[in-house]
Parts: sequence; structure tokens; C-alpha cells
Amino acid sequence: MNKYELCVVLSAKLEDDERTAVLEKVQKLITRFGGTIEGIDEWGKKKLAYEIQKMKEAYYYFVHFDADATAPVEIENRIRIMDNVIRYLCVRADA
Repeated sequence: MNKYELCVVLSAKLEDDERTAVLEKVQKLITRFGGTIEGIDEWGKKKLAYEIQKMKEAYYYFVHFDADATAPVEIENRIRIMDNVIRYLCVRADA
């Protein structure tokens, strides 16, 4: 099992309950592919470095989890097609 950090950037146009639903989908994906979630850091609404889809702000979430080496690829493939996710990045956290 490796440690990973997944950054998910969600649209600023979403309401609280919609953001919660998207985040729950991400959590279900991680557990579906054998991962265990250690924690979620919510950074809130931040200004983007550059405009994405005519938006200047977005919500940032960092999900820390343990999983096998094949899990991040599968998780990214599913997150890529989610409507309200603007950007995502999954990196392996060093010990």
C-alpha cells in the first residue's frame, strides 16, 4: 500500500450540498478501488492562478489515502469525466 494525495478542484458555482455529493462520489471511488481514506483537507474557495471555464475562483479539497499502485489510475479515469470537477491531481506522498 502506498500513500497518495488527491487534489480536487470543484466549480465555485456549486451549492454546499452539491459539493458534498461530489466529494462523497470521490470517496466512494477511492474505497471502491481498495483505498482507505486517512483524511480530507478542505481549503475552501480560493482564487485560481488563471481563468478556467470563465471562472476565477474554485473550491479546493485534498484527500489523503492509502491504496495499491493501480488505484490512482482508475480513480483519475473516473474523476476525469465528472461534470463539476474543474481540475484534479493525484500524487504519491513520500514517507
